[in-house]
Amino acid sequence: MGSRRSRTGVTVAGIAALERSVRGTVARDPKSLARVVSDASPLSAPALAVVAPVDAEDVLAIVAWARKARVGLVPRGGGTSLAGGAVPVGPTVVVDLAAWNTVVEVNASEGWARVGPGLVNLDFQRALQPLGMFFPPNPGSWTRSTLGGNLGTNASGPRSFRYGPTRTWIRALEIVLGNGRRVRLGTRALKRSAGPDLLSFVVGSEGTLGIVTEITARLAPLPQVREAFVVPVPPTARLGAVASRLSQAAGTGLSAVEYVDGTCASAMAERRRSLHLTGEALLLLEIEADDARQAARRRARVLEMLSSEGVSSPATEVAPEALWTLRGEAGTLLDATIGPRVREDVAVPLGRLDELVEALRRIASEEGMGYHLYGHLGEGSLHPNFAVDPTGERGNRVRARVVRTALALGGTVSAEHGIGLLKVPFLVEELGPGAVDWLVAVKRWCDPDGILNPGKVYPER
Repeated sequence: MGSRRSRTGVTVAGIAALERSVRGTVARDPKSLARVVSDASPLSAPALAVVAPVDAEDVLAIVAWARKARVGLVPRGGGTSLAGGAVPVGPTVVVDLAAWNTVVEVNASEGWARVGPGLVNLDFQRALQPLGMFFPPNPGSWTRSTLGGNLGTNASGPRSFRYGPTRTWIRALEIVLGNGRRVRLGTRALKRSAGPDLLSFVVGSEGTLGIVTEITARLAPLPQVREAFVVPVPPTARLGAVASRLSQAAGTGLSAVEYVDGTCASAMAERRRSLHLTGEALLLLEIEADDARQAARRRARVLEMLSSEGVSSPATEVAPEALWTLRGEAGTLLDATIGPRVREDVAVPLGRLDELVEALRRIASEEGMGYHLYGHLGEGSLHPNFAVDPTGERGNRVRARVVRTALALGGTVSAEHGIGLLKVPFLVEELGPGAVDWLVAVKRWCDPDGILNPGKVYPER
């Protein structure tokens, strides 16, 4: 949604006023600005300055300054958005929250932790491990992405097959809205029926409603046994049938059902030879169990089901954390293999997954370009990659064809990467004008001056 006020240039005196308003640092040097002009998407744009607030009072002061100066604010954590969610648009100041990386409090008996929004996902997992707990969402960027960013896009990851996306694991949060109000949403209680869930408006909003200053995350107990293994997939296998069979079976203990095609598998094998991966298309699976005997029974059952779907190659066991870290690098590994590309993120019902896979192949063939696929197979959530300039006319056409194919199959234009800048034109197509008007009304109340992450998520109305 565009601002309802015209934006003006910001003078040196204006930035100086920001410096006087906060106890944190305000940087304008070329090195600091170069660090925030882009994220993991192909987009980039300059910023006026980078401000690193030290506490919520600083954030309140930053919002008050931005409203008066009519300057946009872009909240930033790890800069891992694949949809341009952290790219500056127009005259903007980046609010760098990376230093807000503290685990403030953990209550293992009640299963929650209070953390700063700049805490990196993997660092959080490591802090929880000695306590026998973990935070289930583990997006592919978990070595770099922050909890604030995970919340902003409702990120998922391999374990979401069993545990669901980030939204499921947020108990409460504190946030400074664009209207200058500081509010707390949610509760540590296990149940609540106190009106509409305002917390859900923030999860997935990509920093367009407010700047999150603290997160209360729900935790899960670490399973006694976790086993990860890879299984080669023959070209004749129907991926949708495999996903449906595994998702409908009870008692398997499966927590992750991932897929990588042959090109991705080869790149992964080259990067981490110690995992002994092959260059064939692979299923990457994880099982949780109470003990080794139960894990062995569950693994045998899963392999039997796969065999019935034409996937009968022997399984190779690998270390879970190493596998998911490597799987998270699949996109980076393709950078060296096929270079600039359209990296998409769509999902469809499992019963339509084979139709989606066939449609993606057809798009690549008709457009005359290389195509590679990986994703969260067990949820019908795929990441097709097309070897084409992602910012050019052909790239935009391919992106539109992919997301509209997913919509036609009853799916979504974004399974876990958010809308950002890249997918704003498609939001109305998925939600419909009535629902988008509702979202825009929420945006206008929370951010009446349109200062928060301008240009993202909301189409011009």
